[in-house]
Amino acid sequence: QLVEIGGDLVQSGGSLRLSCAASGLMFSTYTMNWYRQAPGKERELVASSPSDDGTPYFGDSVKGRFSISRDNAKSTVYLQMNSLKVDDTAVYQCNAHRTVIFTENYWGQGTQVTVSS
Repeated sequence: QLVEIGGDLVQSGGSLRLSCAASGLMFSTYTMNWYRQAPGKERELVASSPSDDGTPYFGDSVKGRFSISRDNAKSTVYLQMNSLKVDDTAVYQCNAHRTVIFTENYWGQGTQVTVSS
């Protein structure tokens, strides 16, 4: 189970931190991803934290503004969002991904981020 918190209404230029707490998973073995989907748009991978402490991935639209971190001891991944823009408005979802013998994907329910001008 993945539970996201932290979505809110914020003014352009502001910051938010999203959290995603996992349960029932061997958290450290999963790549943890943040996706977002705005109305009328396709779901977009925003940021990814590899399970092996590798280099995080960031989508072009958020590079330099967002950061991702994880606390394996707390089974939690964070998305720090700075310099927010109106275009960042979306439902943000946490995803846990792992491929061992087969591929596993788990999703949170999503949290709404709204950035006003």
